[in-house]
Amino acid sequence: MEVIKQFTKAVQSPASYMRDLKIKTDKKVVGYCCTYTPEEIIYAAGALPVRLFGAKEGISKADAHLQAYSCSLVRGIMGDALQGNLDYLDAMIFPHTCDSIQRLSDIWRLNILSTWHNDVVLPVKLGTLSSKEYMADVLEKFRKEIGDWIGRDITDDDLKNSIKVYNNLRLQLKRLYEIKSANPSVISGRDLYMIVKGSTIIDRAETARLLEELVSSLENKAETGKDDSKARIVLSGGICDHPDIYDLIEAAGGTVVWDDLCSGSRFFEGRIAEAGNPVNAIAKRYTDRVVCPAKHSSLKGRGENLVNIVKDNDARGVIFLLLKFCDPHAFDYPFIKEMLDEINVPSMLLEIEQELPSSGQLATRFEAFLGML
Repeated sequence: MEVIKQFTKAVQSPASYMRDLKIKTDKKVVGYCCTYTPEEIIYAAGALPVRLFGAKEGISKADAHLQAYSCSLVRGIMGDALQGNLDYLDAMIFPHTCDSIQRLSDIWRLNILSTWHNDVVLPVKLGTLSSKEYMADVLEKFRKEIGDWIGRDITDDDLKNSIKVYNNLRLQLKRLYEIKSANPSVISGRDLYMIVKGSTIIDRAETARLLEELVSSLENKAETGKDDSKARIVLSGGICDHPDIYDLIEAAGGTVVWDDLCSGSRFFEGRIAEAGNPVNAIAKRYTDRVVCPAKHSSLKGRGENLVNIVKDNDARGVIFLLLKFCDPHAFDYPFIKEMLDEINVPSMLLEIEQELPSSGQLATRFEAFLGML
């Protein structure tokens, strides 16, 4: 489909896409690497937010600045910047999340002098009333700072218009997941990956328009009936920056029907109220959404969310994709696995980096796990 090709093109050449878009729109490009980045405020400022996933190879320059045990996502982004591959960026935003991203922020500020740099120091504990107030104060501060940098005041109307765009974008992505879950054969895992990742690159209003077109088309196809021929799998972890993983799972007899990834459902989970104070509404979404391991809300919240995803989508197994050296996800894994064991849902752990192991090795592991199911 032509729409999927547009997402795929942006994913395969994000730098080229952003350079062209920057020339076409005459807007500033703002990079980020975490879903806790307040994109709605960046977009309301008239800038173009783009999520960075880092280089998969040639990141040796980053080793002079980062420890070898830093995750490959952080090293890849730093390597990209040092090699000049991110010269289209005008700014880089770092929310207060894991230690590695916080340290990347420090190193970026000292070495990448061509970009405006901003730390958004969000609360870590999110389950209290004071955390919502603190979150709103931080976002209001960021609103002023990025407005000063851009050279314009960001009005409430600007924010409300941005919220509408993001609400529609997230709604369409959620609907796309629901269509995939109802009939997995209607769209491949690789194509779904390209669409979600492309949604963090392509101009957001254009993304929402493309998603509406795609969802409308797929809804008609999905009416042909549910495909139960493959084992239904949920992915969980930080990010999945490897479309080959979806291909290998499908070749082994499985299909991914949902995920709990920050490059997946955590990107679009949660709606922002379109009435009232827009900053407070954005703050509420960021405090109420399902947390990642770098934030804290309740002891079992993440595990309960994954269990609900499995039950709601009739999944038969869970594959954990954990970036090597990602301590927050590694700390959470044992208790989440235990909660899956309690409801008799098998799981497997796959530790990955930006460069995957050989396809043969992965295929063997997936075939063994799916065969067990």
